[in-house]
Amino acid sequence: MNLPKSVRLVEVGPRDGLQNEKQTISVSDKVRLVDDLTAAGLSYVEVGSFVSPKWVPQMAGSAEVFASIGRQPGVTYAALTPNLKGFEAALDAKVEEVAVFAAASEAFSQKNINCSIADSLQRFVPLLEAAKAANIRVRGYVSCVLGCPYEGDVTPQQVASVARELYTMGCYEVSLGDTIGTGSAGKTRAMFEVVSRDIPRDKLAGHFHDTYGQALANIYASLLEGIHVFDSSVAGLGGCPYAKGATGNVASEDVLYLLQGLGIETGVDMDTLIAAGQRICDKLGKANGSRVARARLVNH
Repeated sequence: MNLPKSVRLVEVGPRDGLQNEKQTISVSDKVRLVDDLTAAGLSYVEVGSFVSPKWVPQMAGSAEVFASIGRQPGVTYAALTPNLKGFEAALDAKVEEVAVFAAASEAFSQKNINCSIADSLQRFVPLLEAAKAANIRVRGYVSCVLGCPYEGDVTPQQVASVARELYTMGCYEVSLGDTIGTGSAGKTRAMFEVVSRDIPRDKLAGHFHDTYGQALANIYASLLEGIHVFDSSVAGLGGCPYAKGATGNVASEDVLYLLQGLGIETGVDMDTLIAAGQRICDKLGKANGSRVARARLVNH
């Protein structure tokens, strides 16, 4: 299959990236990060999530962040909303798109959200109805698509079954996530091949973690399968809470470098993106998780 001419990057750093950080991050630093990312040309930023602060304390100020960002025309500012209550809070904060998530693994679903996959999907029915009534688009995430920390291998058929449910319910796009980062290029292609029998490839996205150093290989494998939307996190923010010391999200800078090398358009400026990532890393007092950023910053 020919490679796509352009790719849409879904920047998840402000949400998926920051939610695992231990120290408190100020609302103003989160706002600056979002504004820096849109200045770099990213057209889709996941800004925060409307979950109970008891479970994810780092996301407690999401409404304030949404109120303070400099919203740019043509940019989608999204939030994760696990239930109807979260969706209503997001609506109050003038969020224009929301995301819901389910797992492809029963064990992960039980341990992560204390219910079965079927129950988790049922919870989304009222949310999707409310979203439709409010004219808000909903994106779906499926986690553990290439392996689970508790169950091991997850079959492509199982992934397809959960993805199909989300798509049928009304999610306009379903992002398939290798949450623990154990996937390989061959498994990635096989999974997309199976899932795309039920859902058009242009309605699917890839979300890869770099725990085993395979994220870029898996993204390339996905491109060969006709996938042209990928989630990534600036500076590789966000560890993997299920694997000690493991890296989490693939770095947006590294994905951009891959895509630029393939002549694929993204509309994102590398230097501005690197500066955005380094600024938040300095605030967090942590090393930059992007190899491209580290190499460029050393040579400048």
